[in-house]
Amino acid sequence: MVSNPKVKTKPVCFGDLKTVFPLESDGLRVTPDACLRCLHKTICLRSALEGDKGLQVREEMIDRAYRGGVIGFFQRWSQKKTIQRMRKNEPPGP
Repeated sequence: MVSNPKVKTKPVCFGDLKTVFPLESDGLRVTPDACLRCLHKTICLRSALEGDKGLQVREEMIDRAYRGGVIGFFQRWSQKKTIQRMRKNEPPGP
C-alpha cells in the first residue's frame, strides 16, 4: 500500500503474495495500483515471489505458456521438473 517516504518501516502487506500480486478472475496476476505507488514495491514483490509461493507463480506461467502454444510439451515438462527439484531442495516455509 502507499507509504510515507519519511517512514522507514515496511507496510503490513509487505511480501504478502495475495495482497501485492493477487490472482484475478481471468487467471492472471496483477499488481494493484496502490502497490505501484508504494516506495517498497520492488523489494516487496521480490519478497512475495521468493520460496514456494514464487515457484507456484512460475508454474502458473509455464502452464499458461503451454496452453497458449508458446512452449511445447517437453519444454513444459523440463521446466516443471526443475521447479519440482527446487521445491525438494528448499526447507519447508511457514
